[in-house]
Amino acid sequence: MVANNQESEALPATSAVTGLPQKRFYRQRAHSNPIADHSFDYPARPEDVDWRSLYPNIGNDQQVKFADIGCGYGGFLVTLGEMYPEKLAIGMEIRVKVSDYVVDRIAALRLKNANAATNYQNIACIRTNAMKYLPNYFQKSQLEKMFFLYPDPHFKRAKHKWRIINQALLSEYAYVLSSGGLVYTMTDVEDLHKWIVSHMMQHPLFERLSDEEANDDPITPKLYQSSEEGAKVVRNKGDHFLAIFRRI
Repeated sequence: MVANNQESEALPATSAVTGLPQKRFYRQRAHSNPIADHSFDYPARPEDVDWRSLYPNIGNDQQVKFADIGCGYGGFLVTLGEMYPEKLAIGMEIRVKVSDYVVDRIAALRLKNANAATNYQNIACIRTNAMKYLPNYFQKSQLEKMFFLYPDPHFKRAKHKWRIINQALLSEYAYVLSSGGLVYTMTDVEDLHKWIVSHMMQHPLFERLSDEEANDDPITPKLYQSSEEGAKVVRNKGDHFLAIFRRI
């Protein structure tokens, strides 16, 4: 009981109705410069990651298999945890207040559902820059799925190098993905979608799934509005551009 009280006290700005943190206390600008010299603590190598601090019930031979890159406020990450209770999923977010919200959200969900079948012990979030430190967290061929949902489009041509999908980074993604692993991309910006498809198709280690394969994937329907950004696009009746790629 003492542990529960301590955990409750550690959850600031929590709604008395839902028991979950309130986003209005964690607001931050939508864009962040991924090239800037942010201050991050990161492991020197994947073996140095203390996964048990993120997943208290992790098995000795268990590894993170899903990575939600730029997870935002964690809506899709929570959905992943519910869909795949036996898989470990990590959200990676560069913005400090946003990552704090996801960490608090997961802690609140764990506390609220401690005795439920879905107890959210299989999801976690870390603040980091995935464009710089991804290989520091994951071993070769470790991941089965990577998600890039509504990434920053960086509209100005001079900032296109900041886009999270580019030729240099695709080789890193291929390194941490297992053969047959999938990269899911979704955006409401057609120009960015064309950029993503072009760069992914140019890379020798990726191929695009057919529309039939994409539609048969049980995750596909969740990509549209499980995330907060996706739900906003739906509310505004915006466009969705989906592309899924397989690691060859």
